[in-house]
Amino acid sequence: MVKLARWNDGGEVRSGFIHEDRAYGLPAGQTANDLLEAGLDETLATAERVIGGPSSAPLSSVVLLAPLVPATLRDFVAFEEHVEGMRISIDGAPGVMEEWYQAPTFYFSNPHTIRATDEEIAIPAGCSQLDFETEVAAVIGRVPGSSGTNLSAAQAQQHIFGYTVFNDWSARDLQRREMKVSLGPCKGKDFAGTLGPWIVTADEFEDRHDSDGFLALRMSVDVNGSRVGEDLLSNMGWPFAELVAYASQDSRVLPGDVLGSGTCGSGCLAELWGRLGDQAPPPLQTGDSVSMTVEGIGTITNTVGPRREASTLVRARPRQRLPRSYDGAAAARG
Repeated sequence: MVKLARWNDGGEVRSGFIHEDRAYGLPAGQTANDLLEAGLDETLATAERVIGGPSSAPLSSVVLLAPLVPATLRDFVAFEEHVEGMRISIDGAPGVMEEWYQAPTFYFSNPHTIRATDEEIAIPAGCSQLDFETEVAAVIGRVPGSSGTNLSAAQAQQHIFGYTVFNDWSARDLQRREMKVSLGPCKGKDFAGTLGPWIVTADEFEDRHDSDGFLALRMSVDVNGSRVGEDLLSNMGWPFAELVAYASQDSRVLPGDVLGSGTCGSGCLAELWGRLGDQAPPPLQTGDSVSMTVEGIGTITNTVGPRREASTLVRARPRQRLPRSYDGAAAARG
């Protein structure tokens, strides 16, 4: 199994491969993102040369970082069960809106606040309902001769370099306010996202696709050691190849792009709140530990840190609505 990773080794950021209980570093100056640019075939050849070589360290002696520096981060909402539960939680309405079935929907999140497994995640200012979202993310690599534009599903599958676990942290109270403006989410989402612990290359899953292209991988999430939710990745409404193809329409997917599956069924607290009609389990608090495991990939764990005490809301200034024919320049001249 080829696992592409980044880590901190005595203050030096290295990229390379995790094999068994050791971290094998790439030659100096070469990064995980360079391998995404080179493509999957070249990466597999590099792994054969590097794994087992002299440039290695015990995995226990290094600190894992996020396995890549994302170019972009698209997050889909591909699990019907999650949409159903969240609609009850947010709108109090049963069922799934017809628009969800028509095409996969995503939003762009913040690639600059990506965190690693074992990092502390601070509660953002103004948040009292911190939540997690259990996801798998596909990572895009280069395919020679392809521009990454207007891909078919079959072509898109070739652009999937590998998969990693994704926790899309969510400040539900901030998100709820923002989305009433029919735009967003923004500050309810952009404070943190965890990717890791590494990228498992796509070739490892070739025999796990069903006839429709779905990956039947078990997913689970635990809070403070207790199971909160679990699902199968194959319960997505679209396989990853179709998500990547859709993202590429009249646009581009490029090496280093990350595409999240969206939250699996029972993969977050807010969905459970909607189904149960009560905030049980309660929102995350300082000191809580959240662990997500995806079969064939691995586990990421984060501890919730303190809340940042600050006021970030800035109210709109009341303004007198002026007629459209108003000449501000003339008024200023008196």
